Amino acid sequence: MSIEIKNITKRFGNFTALNNVNLKVNDGELIALLGPSGSGKTTLLRIIAGLEDFEPRDGTDILFKGKSVVGDPIGKRRIGFVFQHYALFRHQTVFENIAFGLRVRRGNERLSRTAIKKRVLELIHLIQLDTLENRYPDQLSGGQRQRVALARALAIEPKFLLLDEPFGALDARVRQNLRRWLRKLHDEIKLTSIFVTHDQEEALELADRIVVMNEGRIEQEGMPSEVFHKPKNEFVMDFLGNVNLFHEREDGSSVLGSENTSDLLKKYFVRPHEIDLVPPDNGGRGLPAVVKRVQLAGSLAKMELVDADGREIYVEFSHEKYNVYQFQVGNSVLAVPRKTVVFDDYAI
Repeated sequence: MSIEIKNITKRFGNFTALNNVNLKVNDGELIALLGPSGSGKTTLLRIIAGLEDFEPRDGTDILFKGKSVVGDPIGKRRIGFVFQHYALFRHQTVFENIAFGLRVRRGNERLSRTAIKKRVLELIHLIQLDTLENRYPDQLSGGQRQRVALARALAIEPKFLLLDEPFGALDARVRQNLRRWLRKLHDEIKLTSIFVTHDQEEALELADRIVVMNEGRIEQEGMPSEVFHKPKNEFVMDFLGNVNLFHEREDGSSVLGSENTSDLLKKYFVRPHEIDLVPPDNGGRGLPAVVKRVQLAGSLAKMELVDADGREIYVEFSHEKYNVYQFQVGNSVLAVPRKTVVFDDYAI
């Protein structure tokens, strides 16, 4: 089922949380709302769920499968909501937590005890917590608690799934495992889902499409590869991973980001993995720098350099490539940008 947001604005006093936001989420998509704190991500999620109102103006609307839900109560919208801090009932078992939304149903939607048990056990199997249905939340790990929270959201058979920083309270290893698990689960159930995150890696790994937000506006939306490799502006380029800012002078020489722009012709951005390092005596052109730090742990060799004015530049490449020169701390090098991104009217 699709979701469409039209011209939504939300203010808290003098602070504009959302500024005329428009967004379309297609049926079965997993969308990431990515941005820094205060960019409007959670506010937009809560407005979709019906937990926040917005400024009613001509042309504003929220559509579920083409039908307006403005004014509909939360229960009628049939949204599954997963919060960062689980929000489980501590005095209830795994089984009882998942069954809660089914037991409070009224009228024709109310299920029999047998049907509830069947549905809950199916979900416990889905989240891979078989045999743990009688445990309490404080007897589970953080990752297990978050899976229970997700199963509880799915129990009511929601039209959509909304997740607000679902892995933010977990350590890095558990977070990575849960991301893979959630992606696999989404591929199985194909439920239209939106999750909020400020973690670029999480968005790039999980989402079908990323919506980058800043100061209440959508800066760019697109597939992860598109947003990362073809950013529309400086904010998106800078927010999606490490980046080096260079300026080019009129004489053709390069300098790292500088506040003194009187003699600078243009600026360009370079990802750390798009920079080559060569010895200063090989006759090539590049930015003179000195190796400050070398980190060889992990899948990449990472280096920090400093130029003559002490400004830092970050470089990443494979261990195989590093072994060609094996630059050490204190070595002089030339940093040569291999691929640049420019957001001005000219190109390099």
